[in-house]
Amino acid sequence: MLRAPLALGVIAALGLSPVLPASAANRREKPPACSAVSFHPFAGPLTASPVTAGHYSSRFGTIDVLGAEENGQPNYRVQMDRQALAPLEGDIPKSAYACLRSKHVKTPPEKIAGSCNGGRFRVVIDSSTGRKLVMLYALQGDDWKLCEAGHPAAAK
Repeated sequence: MLRAPLALGVIAALGLSPVLPASAANRREKPPACSAVSFHPFAGPLTASPVTAGHYSSRFGTIDVLGAEENGQPNYRVQMDRQALAPLEGDIPKSAYACLRSKHVKTPPEKIAGSCNGGRFRVVIDSSTGRKLVMLYALQGDDWKLCEAGHPAAAK
């Protein structure tokens, strides 16, 4: 019964540290290849100034969904680490489709017509190709529609 505490005391007294397997250490340092976070729209009335509708923080960075009223309509956008995304040129790469399907987003993504507005929002992050691709989707009816996509300004 005293063996485990005694062994830990001996390790500490000798200045040694228990060794973790390399795979466990690596899992803590790298973000997942595909992740998603869902948000609700802002509960109150929106103004011309951006309001934080949702905030998520982890050891890999922060995600903020901001809402503002533009031309009388609510419009939402996403920020990573408090910075706007560098816009993606062209369409969503097909390499991100597996990530999107795993997060229940139909492929190819359908772009939203008009302002980014919906009953819920989902930020999908695909890191499978090395550079993060951040995509903001709005739920309209039963379908997730693409609002914006881009790369974080300061990639981690």
